[in-house]
Amino acid sequence: LVNVGYHHTTTADTMPNISQPTGQDWDAVNVGKGSAGRAKAPKSAREITMMKASGKLSTEKKYGAGGNASAHSGGVMSARKLEETDELKHAKVDKSLSKAIMQARTAKKMTQKELATAINEKPQVVGEYESGKAIPNPQIISKLERKLGCKLPRPGKKPAAKKSAAAGG
Repeated sequence: LVNVGYHHTTTADTMPNISQPTGQDWDAVNVGKGSAGRAKAPKSAREITMMKASGKLSTEKKYGAGGNASAHSGGVMSARKLEETDELKHAKVDKSLSKAIMQARTAKKMTQKELATAINEKPQVVGEYESGKAIPNPQIISKLERKLGCKLPRPGKKPAAKKSAAAGG
């Protein structure tokens, strides 16, 4: 097999010569601002004082710099805060109620945990009521009354006592 009479043309013969990148370009490229024309930063205290003296450097004292405190938190309490501190005291359980719960529970020979599970509350709740730390809840007090089988002294509010008695019976 011999090719006779055929002229073989290559792409180099017909296409224009375009330079194409053939490999890596390892030349250094500076991206961003060039270092030319930029003043160098002073590195020592002596250089800083010299630049200040020559007028090349000026410093500003920032007001309140370095403080982590808010600009609004002053040492003076506002009138609203003073009013709130008086009103936000929660009513705690009376000593008479806590003693009555404790006596009724010991008379029934129940532990705090047993009483709590009987009224579907956490043991901490019963402990808080007996220690006088709990905020009185009429529903819990009525549960305790039903389980212990005795009337417990209610906290000062009369309408709350009437509501829970109506709900309980």
